[in-house]
Order: sequence, then structure tokens, then C-alpha cells
Amino acid sequence: MADTARARRLAKRIAQIVASGLEYEVKDPRLAMVTITDARLTADLRDATVYYTVFGDDADEAATAAALDSATGVLRSRVGRQTGVRFTPTLTFVADSVPANARRLDEALARAKEADAEVARLASGAAPAGEADPYRKRDESVEADGVSGAGEDERDGEA
Repeated sequence: MADTARARRLAKRIAQIVASGLEYEVKDPRLAMVTITDARLTADLRDATVYYTVFGDDADEAATAAALDSATGVLRSRVGRQTGVRFTPTLTFVADSVPANARRLDEALARAKEADAEVARLASGAAPAGEADPYRKRDESVEADGVSGAGEDERDGEA
């Protein structure tokens, strides 16, 4: 098995090689708005997963996936020439889900902010449901005598 630090360095180098290959060597107009975001390598250095994002809609994403599939051989041979490893790893392209997750989180935060604003608007004109001071207080006149009112009634009935 390979060293994990070596695998990380090689994965980073593969991402750079693929990005430059897409920019300079592969002449496909469907790959104009592609950004290589990350690359991961298996522990045995045999398989590389390259993550990418596409600026555009779902149709652009599908066209980009097809273009990357057709350019995989060219990019793999370029990776083999420039890395100098004994076995050139296979390349698998995966659309990066981070931008979509970030967009969903932004939308959820916006909805939560709107709900908080609505709650604050409703609370600004609201009055308490019960008394202003909901805590029970002892009667001060009974405390001054030192005897509670319930005890006096019981003693009067016995005498």
C-alpha cells in the first residue's frame, strides 16, 4: 500500500494535470465552463476520482459529463506521461455536489430567516397570555403574624 501523503500529493498533481489538459489539449466546446475541484486516489494508487463543477444548467452538466467520458483516454495518457508512476490510475469523473449542497443550505437559511422575521413581527404586538407576573406570592399580612390562615380555621373548629 502507498503512503497516504504520497497519495494526496499525487491526487493533487492529477487534478492539476487534468485541469491543464482540459484547458490546452482537449478542444471540446462542451468543456468550456468546467472547473476541476478535487481528485481522490485509492490507497493502491490504481483508481483516481476527479471531481468537477459546471457553470450552467442540467443540460450543460449532462453535456459536460458526456464530453469528459469521451476525453478520459486522452487525459489518462497525459496523466501517465506527466506523473511518471509505474501504473497510470484510471480516471473517473464525478460531478461535485458541494455547490448544489451550498445552494440548498442558502435557501434553507433564507427560509429560516423569513420565518424568524414573521415570528418577531407577530411577537411585537402580542400581550402575555396570563398575568403580568405569573409567580404566586405569599400574603404579607399572614407572614407578619407567623400563622397561616388554614391553621387558624382548623383550631377554631376543635375548641
